[in-house]
Amino acid sequence: MTHPLPWAVQILTMFPDMFPGPLGYSLAGAALKKGLWSLKAVDIRDFARDKQGAVDDAPYGGGPGMVMRPDVAAAAIDWALDAEGRDLARICLTPRGEPITQERVKRWAAGPGILVLCGRFEGIDQRVIEARGLQEVSVGDFVMSSGEPAAIALTDACIRLCPGVIGNPDGTTEESFEQGLLEYPHYTRPQLWQGKAVPATLLSGNHEGIRSWRRQEAERVTQTRRPDMWQRYQSLNSRAV
Repeated sequence: MTHPLPWAVQILTMFPDMFPGPLGYSLAGAALKKGLWSLKAVDIRDFARDKQGAVDDAPYGGGPGMVMRPDVAAAAIDWALDAEGRDLARICLTPRGEPITQERVKRWAAGPGILVLCGRFEGIDQRVIEARGLQEVSVGDFVMSSGEPAAIALTDACIRLCPGVIGNPDGTTEESFEQGLLEYPHYTRPQLWQGKAVPATLLSGNHEGIRSWRRQEAERVTQTRRPDMWQRYQSLNSRAV
């Protein structure tokens, strides 16, 4: 009997010691120990063309910073894909990329795995991005010193959707973004805390009433905090009517 290959992650980085990092703990760490997913941190410096291990050079046209060389990056990508032997989703983390969404995460998690090139320096030579078909994506509208923290966040988001990682897969169906809305507020014991009571509806035992309250709260929170999401949600629902 053959067993399916684990969901694979190939991280191309100049700092392989940063991995697994937080991915070695909690759900992701337990799943890694169980063999539900695999991780390989590939040191980009191993593919440098000189004895100094240089992976960057000055940008054509001038300007501050350095740029990751296309020949070095391509060699690392090709080696990682060949070593894995599967057609992984090819991802490049950069602030100029398209936003990572839950829908994208679902698609990546449903495939054999991901190859992630961590951005560094001023940027990565555009030619290797195009030649190797890398998807340029971003974790948000802000700039970090490198792509490694973003790679950890992206990997964690995918791993939790892999079969067997979360004990009750139904627990992901009411999370933020699943229905086009942010998640509703949560409450637990004590029932009264610092003068603040748990909403009465949640104590009623009326399951239909609780579902209705949660939907209303999810809509309220989304409309208040993410008007862009709220607009998309309204548009989709108006077309569905």
